[in-house]
Amino acid sequence: MSPALPRSCHGPGSRYTARAAFSRTRSHRKARHINLAPLVHRLTERDLWLAWMLHEHRVLTTQQIARLAFPSLRTTQRRLRTLYEYALLDSFRPLVQSGSSPEHYALGPAGAALLAAQAGCELSETGWRPSHTGRIAYSPTLGHDLGTNELLTLLGAHTRTTSARLPLWLSERSCTRRWGDLVRPDAYAHWSDGRHEVPFFLEYDTGSENLARVEAKLASYAAFTTSTGTRPALLIHTSTASREAALRRHLTEPARSLDLRVATASADFTTDTPWGPWWLPLNTPTRRRPLAELGTCWEDLSPAQQEQADQADSPLTLPVTPLPPAEPAPRP
Repeated sequence: MSPALPRSCHGPGSRYTARAAFSRTRSHRKARHINLAPLVHRLTERDLWLAWMLHEHRVLTTQQIARLAFPSLRTTQRRLRTLYEYALLDSFRPLVQSGSSPEHYALGPAGAALLAAQAGCELSETGWRPSHTGRIAYSPTLGHDLGTNELLTLLGAHTRTTSARLPLWLSERSCTRRWGDLVRPDAYAHWSDGRHEVPFFLEYDTGSENLARVEAKLASYAAFTTSTGTRPALLIHTSTASREAALRRHLTEPARSLDLRVATASADFTTDTPWGPWWLPLNTPTRRRPLAELGTCWEDLSPAQQEQADQADSPLTLPVTPLPPAEPAPRP
């Protein structure tokens, strides 16, 4: 039996014992030989979008993919099974102490080859390796990554049926590539309800870091504001209301002295509506507000990243739209 692996103590994934145990098998032909030509007439624009999303965000569950891109969970499961058979995706299902966990999807060998072909580069430049899915499954940050993606996929799904917009969502890796010499947030995004816009960095706090370490990050965000001349909000999402209260007591004075725009919320409030009235600004004695209304608290917010492609981006680093392209209507 393999030794126990470190994992998050709080939040989604806290009960996972990571293992790359595939519940389905591919034929040897598909697993060993990647021939993209037969897939040309089988892959839709949504399939290609999903491959790019998994390249950007590393891992998404069936439910997360369903809420962003499909009309129902059953339709999602059928299509993901097919894409797994094509080797566009890989999947694993972590062990849990009780019940069962959802299928987790990562980029597969054919998916990586397809992205390399579309970007006009070698497969090695995509960063994909045969151990790619196993490394994600065993990663001690799996729960943290899933929690971050859960928040952003909920925001993205909300835009499918409302006037709200999530035009930009960058992963931790993309943030590090752009701003890693100054800050390393867990995500960066733009949120709008049609009236107010809020560009924000996200810190997804699972409670594993002590308060002093969280406080130390504020100086980096202040340095970012000074260096770039931009002012996105900093949203800190915590695991519990008690953790949020402790953070607020510890961070209020440093945030004020550094002139930062910080708001907090916890999983005890946000549940499945992170756009709702759960965000409480620091330094502003007020009620909890919907995410978009933070723009009325801080009228000097400005984006750190334009929604359009940056000149420094390559085809492999271009931002991926949080929602897939519209599927064409079926032929009569």
